[in-house]
Amino acid sequence: MYDSVRRPTPRALAAPLAVAASFLLAGCGPNLFDRIGNFGSLGLCSIIVVVLDVIALIELLGSRKSFGNKAGWALVIIFFPVLGCVLYYFFGRS
Repeated sequence: MYDSVRRPTPRALAAPLAVAASFLLAGCGPNLFDRIGNFGSLGLCSIIVVVLDVIALIELLGSRKSFGNKAGWALVIIFFPVLGCVLYYFFGRS
């Protein structure tokens, strides 16, 4: 009788899960300054994030982007270390 109950499909769950994952990667952790300040007590994953962020910042400084673009990308990389680095490597390097 009550066959009209709809269950969410995996495709319908993809967008909310992607949003939740991006919030976790972006805001639930220290920024780059906090990670570098506690460098002695970092784990392997945090060291990898710091190294990749420093490499991204060095590449950014050597790029031919305008000052405004460089400043914007630098702020994104510094304050959102994981997501900022990923976004820069996918969208910022052109």
